[in-house]
Amino acid sequence: MAVPKRKTSPMKRGFRRSADALSAGSYVEDKDSGELRRPHHVDLKTGMYRGRQVLAAKN
Repeated sequence: MAVPKRKTSPMKRGFRRSADALSAGSYVEDKDSGELRRPHHVDLKTGMYRGRQVLAAKN
């Protein structure tokens, strides 16, 4: 049976547990299409960002 050679320090234990506090990503409703998208990201379906066309829209 595997046995730890050294006691895990509170700092290392905290590093490992820090991932437990991560929350799910937030989404906002797009004003034009009504679809959910990440805030401050380009809407990939329409290619719009902050009211401007920055990418070619997907067909």
